[in-house]
Amino acid sequence: MGENSENRYIDTRGAVENPVSFTEAVVSGLAPGGGLFVPQRIPALELDEICKLADLPYAQQAAWIYNAFEGDLPAEQIQRIAEEAYGANFDTPEICPIEELPGDMYMLELWHGPTSAFKDMALQCLPRFFSASAAQLRQSGKLEDTHMILVATSGDTGKAALEGFCDVDGVTIGVMYPDGGVSDIQFKQMATQRGGNVTVWGVRGNFDDCQTGAKKVFGDPAFAQQLHDDYRVALSSANSINWGRLLPQIVYYVSAYGRMVTSGAIEAGDPIDVCVPTGNFGNILAAYYAKRMGTPIRRLLCASNENRVLTDFINTGTYDIAHRDFVKTPSPSMDILVSSNLERQLFELTGRDGDAIKGWMADLNASGCFQVDRETFGKMRELYLADSVDNETCLATIREVYEDTGYLMDPHTAVAYQVASNLREDGVPVLIASTAHWAKFGNNVYRALHGIALDEELPADVAALSGCELNRLVAEEAGGKPIPRGLAELDDLPLRFTEVIDGTPDAIQAAVRSFLGKQGH
Repeated sequence: MGENSENRYIDTRGAVENPVSFTEAVVSGLAPGGGLFVPQRIPALELDEICKLADLPYAQQAAWIYNAFEGDLPAEQIQRIAEEAYGANFDTPEICPIEELPGDMYMLELWHGPTSAFKDMALQCLPRFFSASAAQLRQSGKLEDTHMILVATSGDTGKAALEGFCDVDGVTIGVMYPDGGVSDIQFKQMATQRGGNVTVWGVRGNFDDCQTGAKKVFGDPAFAQQLHDDYRVALSSANSINWGRLLPQIVYYVSAYGRMVTSGAIEAGDPIDVCVPTGNFGNILAAYYAKRMGTPIRRLLCASNENRVLTDFINTGTYDIAHRDFVKTPSPSMDILVSSNLERQLFELTGRDGDAIKGWMADLNASGCFQVDRETFGKMRELYLADSVDNETCLATIREVYEDTGYLMDPHTAVAYQVASNLREDGVPVLIASTAHWAKFGNNVYRALHGIALDEELPADVAALSGCELNRLVAEEAGGKPIPRGLAELDDLPLRFTEVIDGTPDAIQAAVRSFLGKQGH
């Protein structure tokens, strides 16, 4: 576990002269100058430690790994946070069970939390990290303001963040999603959110418009000063740009390896590959850090949908969105062109060269394109393989796997399953990150099971159904597949949030000010 010296945090663009504490990194979210925080030290775990962790309840595994990073929150407080985050709010004591499928494929089911998506694995924990960190900083006199969490979501992060921060003292939260760019179920999950400290806005545009607008608002010092002067509020983030969001994701990859050993699926020390459906790069980056810590992960398999910017980058070393169309797909949470967490990965591959990162991000901002150097590209190719799946193949994969095995998966997991099938090597088991319950995307699962293409009309009686009604139809046709209660009851809840705004910084700032004014700040 290392010595009792506090692990501090540096930023990927070198703008932070003095490294900050874990609590400061979590509360700030984004570093000054737009960089992302990373720990100075990545702890190293022994193989026997990884395997023994699997004997502990998941909350204890999480606390052990958090403490290995040697932050400035007390170990007993970390234990309480983990126990609160991973308990009865999940529908199985395993928290993220592993389902074996034929051909040495293992589904790591990350969707057993309250919003039925993998984001719960981090966003049941981050609000607790945030609250504890803010309280400690206030007690030490380093913090005066309360906080507003501003979140851009492609669908799942928004609901998970709203649920996690709902009615947390000293925090308000506003979520932006692309209007018309999320599933009916995802929209209703956000629009019906309970809590007095929450709000939701649709944004005219796609996810990248939401994310870019949010980043510009975060990077506006005049607006930050205005929020402080008028409301005594500072902005922070719950997206995976926040290290407190990424850290909990590392846990489930370390945990999964140990559990595969315990179950007899592999022998201790055997390598596995990990395949992740990837949009913003946070979930696959967590697997990279698990590998860095000592988990015997051989290759990371990056799975893209038709928005294949990451696949093309990994295969060429050039990240180019200047002449790339944004495509709507059956897997909308991956419909992203600007992958924020790639910055952390490149920072690590360059030997933590902040100047290189700053230059590449400036190129991306100015021209929509950057190219990494040959050495960095070579290191990336040693770690990653990448492939993409078109819309038709995604839906066909759902149907084929269900017909062959009885296992029903959502479109994001289907993208990963197909890429894993394309890239896997005999003799190396593949752990696939299954990122959402199928019922979050029941309309496209229905299309898949009935062979209806995306550009075809659904039968009139089916098209008239709400998302919840369609899920019940799919569940009946699939032999009574269970639907999580949180998804089944959405039609019975009132829509609280239906406002749609532009994705410009001015429009977002106006919406934030209006919300804070109504909150009585």
